[in-house]
Amino acid sequence: MKNVIYALILPLVVVSGLVFANRAIKNETSHKPSLKPVSVADKMAHRDDLKKWEASPDGIRYKKWEASPEGIKAHASADKIRKHIIAFTNMEGVITSLSRPSGSLCGFGVMVRINGDEYIVNFWPERSDKDFTKFNNDLRQLNSLKVNDKIIIRSHSAGYSGKSPYLILSGDYIERDNKIVFKREVRKGGC
Repeated sequence: MKNVIYALILPLVVVSGLVFANRAIKNETSHKPSLKPVSVADKMAHRDDLKKWEASPDGIRYKKWEASPEGIKAHASADKIRKHIIAFTNMEGVITSLSRPSGSLCGFGVMVRINGDEYIVNFWPERSDKDFTKFNNDLRQLNSLKVNDKIIIRSHSAGYSGKSPYLILSGDYIERDNKIVFKREVRKGGC
């Protein structure tokens, strides 16, 4: 009788294992992001949204700024350092001011000259851990910077304010005299 029970339980265990393994494989493949091609309808919707924004007061203001001497200067500055931003490579710069131009609103930043052009460098330390002492310590390191300091900058991104002739760089890495003054930790496991 024991042998019959074992003979019935053994196939049940094997079948259950196969079903469970198959389910685990399906779950693994379902978590992979799918790269679906952008459809023509999506492109048209994006184009329509862009047209609506360009017709809005903000879009009109931005287009005027873009055609102005300040906008042309900002775009030319971006073209000069585009390769460095894409590759996240070193750019040598000199601090020209420890404050940003009047009218700038966002965060802490300095003015830096790179290859003859002026740039605003913004500093946004990572605050994902909600430890505000770390936030303040990150910014305190920047207090040692002085006008005419030669620094090495690496940046992941740049943007336009739509108001000033200066391109705004994110200060992700700053080095002075072969010592790291500031390094923003890139968030892991997310966007």
